[in-house]
Amino acid sequence: MPRRLLCLVALAVAAVAPAAPPTDADMTGAFPHPKGYVAPRLAEPVVIDGDLADKAWATVPWSDAFADIEGDRRPAPRHRTRVKMAWDDEALYVAAELVEPHVWGTLTEHDSVIFRDNDFELFLDPDGDNHAYGELELNTLNTTWDLLLTKPYKDGGKAVNAWEITGLKTAVKVQGTLNDPRDTDTGWTLEVRWPWAGLKELAAAPPKAGDRWRINFSRVEWDVVVEGGKYKKVPGRDEHNWVWSPQGVIDMHRPERWGYVQFAAAPGEAFRPDPEWEARDWLHRVCYAERIHRKKAGRYTAEPRDLGLMLPAGRVALGATRTGFEASWLADGKPTLTIRDDGRVVRE
Repeated sequence: MPRRLLCLVALAVAAVAPAAPPTDADMTGAFPHPKGYVAPRLAEPVVIDGDLADKAWATVPWSDAFADIEGDRRPAPRHRTRVKMAWDDEALYVAAELVEPHVWGTLTEHDSVIFRDNDFELFLDPDGDNHAYGELELNTLNTTWDLLLTKPYKDGGKAVNAWEITGLKTAVKVQGTLNDPRDTDTGWTLEVRWPWAGLKELAAAPPKAGDRWRINFSRVEWDVVVEGGKYKKVPGRDEHNWVWSPQGVIDMHRPERWGYVQFAAAPGEAFRPDPEWEARDWLHRVCYAERIHRKKAGRYTAEPRDLGLMLPAGRVALGATRTGFEASWLADGKPTLTIRDDGRVVRE
């Protein structure tokens, strides 16, 4: 193997020490409004073949380039990733471009743990309650893993691997040669058609123009070397996690920090920030602070002073028992959103 190629593949990037898992205390600070994207309604169908040259995609804008999952705390990704989103009466459509000089993949069995390869991941919570959300992963071989989360792992949720997205279509196109380290590739592109019929466990109905749903995307990237003419992951080195809307912590299963897709009737519509964002952010901060208090005191609290937060006056109402709590955001003295000890947010 020529030294030059080996150096290219080895990716001369300093190994970054693994980050400690986030604690509840890491999550009690204010979090900025996540990214938003306006998805136009498609004027004509998309052919799901992994080739993004379709006329239908021409007027659909690219997202911002992905960043590290922790945001500005970590170095920017060394390869660009970006997405497009669109919709029609039948489905949500996603296109992605992943720049990659050495495209490889190994997993071929559906519902494999796809992130053991380099992969692309889509997370979707239509009603924004942080429970019952979908996840789809696919690799360069177009091998897919679709799963439903009853609630986030941090809240005791379970992954339902038997769940299948009804009518799902995906395709991948490699710009280069797959699993061949002798040359330099351009990358890979993909398309996803997620029908509204495949959302029946997550959403009561398809979206309408103007609706906003919670969504995020992740790219898992492993450092590799070449041994015996094949790519091999660098032993003992964690993967890189590059995402569209940064989470602040290395954990995609924090749906309260995902971005937003806004469904538009036509191109050119401006994104409208979530008017409930302040309420949602405060309620999740209270939820994490309640968990900290319970670990210390053995019970939840209905006293704001116990939480260590400077709650906005007159906006948060607390109620608690030894085994549970709820916190509500108030507008004109009436609750509008409520969070409970399992992390679910419901609209009153």
